[in-house]
Amino acid sequence: MGNDKKQVESITSMSEDFAQWYTDVVKNAELADYSSIKGCLIIRPYGYALWENMQRELDRMFKETGHENVYMPMFISESLLNKEKDHIEGFAPEVAWVTHGGETELEERLCVRPTSETLFCDHYANIVKSYKDLPKLYNQWCSVVRWEKTTRPFLRSREFLWQEGHTVHATAEEAREETIRMLNIYADFCKDFLALPVNKGRKTDKEKFAGAEETYSIEALMHDGKALQSGTSHYFGNGFAKAFNIQFLDKNNELQYVYETSWGVSTRLIGAVIMVHGDDFGLVLPPKLAPTQVIVIPIAQHKEGVIEKATEIKDRISKVARTKIDTTDKMPGWKFSEYEMRGVPIRVEIGPKDIENNQAVLVRRDTREKISVSLNNIEEEITKLLEVIHNDMYQKALKMKEELTRSATTFEEFNNLLNEPKPGFVKAMWCGEKECELDIKDKTGGVTSRCIGEIQEHLSDTCICCGKPAKYMVYWGRAY
Repeated sequence: MGNDKKQVESITSMSEDFAQWYTDVVKNAELADYSSIKGCLIIRPYGYALWENMQRELDRMFKETGHENVYMPMFISESLLNKEKDHIEGFAPEVAWVTHGGETELEERLCVRPTSETLFCDHYANIVKSYKDLPKLYNQWCSVVRWEKTTRPFLRSREFLWQEGHTVHATAEEAREETIRMLNIYADFCKDFLALPVNKGRKTDKEKFAGAEETYSIEALMHDGKALQSGTSHYFGNGFAKAFNIQFLDKNNELQYVYETSWGVSTRLIGAVIMVHGDDFGLVLPPKLAPTQVIVIPIAQHKEGVIEKATEIKDRISKVARTKIDTTDKMPGWKFSEYEMRGVPIRVEIGPKDIENNQAVLVRRDTREKISVSLNNIEEEITKLLEVIHNDMYQKALKMKEELTRSATTFEEFNNLLNEPKPGFVKAMWCGEKECELDIKDKTGGVTSRCIGEIQEHLSDTCICCGKPAKYMVYWGRAY
């Protein structure tokens, strides 16, 4: 092998240093790189392919439920942003401002959108006049800017890609139904496409989105026992509608305010996939997400007929899965490591002896198990195996989440669990008071409420912290 061939770089063991393992995987799998602008990420082709596949599937799900894509400007005037007081206060520390156009100072500062509620509200105020105009079910694919102090690839950056849905409805009931519908779409997407199990629930008032009446989230658990908020859906009531005067004439010819929602997921989901499914060899990609689902590796490819047969097999498999073949002059072991690092779900090995025996060897990325199959029905075997891999990956992640979800009825037990090396989710009762929630965060060194459980369990009568009568069962954790 020539000296100009790049060796597959080693990665830190996740048990040794999980944060460094994550960075190593992002770098060595060529998902992203750091740019010259601090906190801004270059998403490389392989990483962007993951986002494209997520985007394609989510876009299909959104459109099946009646949503349409639009695009709003990236700039928001300061006066427009200030129209909703709670909203601007929530985002003020993270806002990036444009003060000059060329060398001319602007008469009014422009915000680079941290989110687009105000833009959509301003637009809806112009186009919604009658109940016949409702509902408006809009979604936008774009980037947003939030001036984060601490950044990490995909998990938190100053500019990131996402989708943000913004809808308006005639009644509160319709808007609430939309809020929960989109939360469930996110949860289904995570399970069925990303093999990610999540908890669903409502955020506490302390953790809800600025300007929302209610915020709901899906919460995933990473391999190191930390939680990751993976998607949110917000019910706004008519607070924004009143601030922006979004009114319509109802069937009785009376003016009413609309009711609004917004909901979004971002490239943070790529980070979730890495940290839930990855191992010490690199990425482990769910088959439906993987840009390449099957990689064909010819063995002893210099021998007559091997590349030709491998190419034939590749062409057959391509009819049922996204498939590539590697006929470069790298050694087979090199190729194995490279595609393991990149998380390709199935590796097909085929050499002279395999051809003689009319078989190929399938290697699962998730378990590294080798399976010999006949070439006669390799397409069917690949199709079945991809489904098995998805289900097994989901069950493995679900088992991890369940094993790291514990209950506590005393504060000592609660604190001890959340200070273990893998804190996980801890279910505990809470009084509902913001001051108590802040006290919990202070006493535990950063533990936060993740969500009020969608399914409420009665673990005790009193709050885990203050001892007052309990109102909710809450999932608590340490989070990214």
